[in-house]
Amino acid sequence: MHLPAGSTATGPYALDIDPERAGWTYASLRVLHLGPGGSHSFGTGDSEWIVLPLSGGCTVRTDGEEFQLTGRASVFDEASDFAYLPRDAHAQIASGAGGRFALAGAKCERRLPARHGLAPEVPVEERGSGRCARRVRNFAAASVFECDRLIAVEVLTPGGNWSSYPPHKHDEHRPGVESELEEIYYFEIDGPHGLGYQRVSPSRPGGTDLLAEVRGGDAVLVPDGWHGPSIAQPGHAMYYLNVMAGPGAEREWNICFHPDHQEGYR
Repeated sequence: MHLPAGSTATGPYALDIDPERAGWTYASLRVLHLGPGGSHSFGTGDSEWIVLPLSGGCTVRTDGEEFQLTGRASVFDEASDFAYLPRDAHAQIASGAGGRFALAGAKCERRLPARHGLAPEVPVEERGSGRCARRVRNFAAASVFECDRLIAVEVLTPGGNWSSYPPHKHDEHRPGVESELEEIYYFEIDGPHGLGYQRVSPSRPGGTDLLAEVRGGDAVLVPDGWHGPSIAQPGHAMYYLNVMAGPGAEREWNICFHPDHQEGYR
């Protein structure tokens, strides 16, 4: 469930997780590295995708549309603009100065139009308090930006803080209470030699059980289980990108907190 940086690299992708690699049905994540003047073309296939700059900017072309993504210097800056790519399309990503770009994807049924998500319209939520404080950028949360199945958010955790806390899960379909969602965590750590820790504990016999030391470029798969806390090393802020998708008829993020740990969310 813990995929160290480089362990899934293929071609231009520093990270390449598809449903087959993850052992599930819907969620995907790629991290594309482009040098100055570089470009990359691909087919979206049976998945919808969001192109999210991690560092640098790019031009995204698809379905006769062209989106200029301003991007940002790093994930530790402000929210970025992004581009939504529909399924069954051809897309090109090009960058004059080069950069790194996350491609968050989900297998889906509906073909929605290509769109440009604007950075000033990204809702930013201050969640938790004290040593559980963190900042959530809900750029493609279920109630914010229309997708068919894909849900994606960014979380910034100050050094020394806990986030993804209290432990919670979304591995059962219970209408109005809990959604069934696969999830990918992708991590970056601010500063050299920084690290963090990610815990996933079983919610059922034989379920996912993981305590991983994570560094920049690592990913953690969460097919089931209580996930959290995500712990940032003192002096090193932690970033993670959450990519989620599941089989529910409604695209929604309903979570259930661990009964032994209720503090830390608000």
